[in-house]
Parts: sequence; C-alpha cells; structure tokens
Amino acid sequence: MAGSILAVGGCGAPGLRQSDALVAARNFQTALSEAGSGRACALLAPQTRQEVASDAGDCAKGPAQEQPPVASGDAADAVAEVHGRQAMVRLSGDALFLSQFDAGWKVVAAGCTPRPDIPFDRKVKGS
Repeated sequence: MAGSILAVGGCGAPGLRQSDALVAARNFQTALSEAGSGRACALLAPQTRQEVASDAGDCAKGPAQEQPPVASGDAADAVAEVHGRQAMVRLSGDALFLSQFDAGWKVVAAGCTPRPDIPFDRKVKGS
C-alpha cells in the first residue's frame, strides 16, 4: 500500500513542476511590463542576473534594455516542458528557459525565438 501512495505522489510531481515553471515565466513577463524592471531582475537566475548587470551596468535596467517581447494571449496558450531541473516555457510571443533553484524557478534566458537548425536566439541570457 505504501508503494502505491509513493508511486501516485511521484506521478503528480512533473505536473506541479510544469505549473510552477509557468507561474515563474508569467511573473517574469508581468514584471517586464511594469514600470522599472527591478522585479524582473530578481526573477533571473544568478548567473543571468550577473550577466545582465555586467552588460547594462545595472541589472534593474537590463531586462527592459534588452527588450525581450512581452507575451500576449491567455494562459491557455502557455506550454511548459520540464526536464529535471530545467524548463522551457512557450508563451504567445516569447519562449523562456528556466532552472529550478532552492528558491524556485528562475529565468535563465528570455526573448528566445527559434531559428532553423541552430539554437534559439536569446535577448536576455546568462553565459
């Protein structure tokens, strides 16, 4: 019986991680559309935050300066693919890559557009 409970609990985890990744991506998109992007900066992964701060001189100015697209459409259009502690979230008008940290999902790259036969072109990214 305990094995059955563990199996069911384990099966639910990917759906929860997908949902959490979607929420993190939407929070980042919302922060981009707000005046100032200090909150958007706080939602970036540490290395991405450091890279943006280095490029822009101030991380709070960086995400907006890179001008990643702000997704439009409703939540039904959003799709998250989670693989371990990595996720790709496709929103209408943007694709974001996220990593899961102890503090939750953080944006590694945003403003990503697919290019044939080569990796995504990314506006906001870490090295």
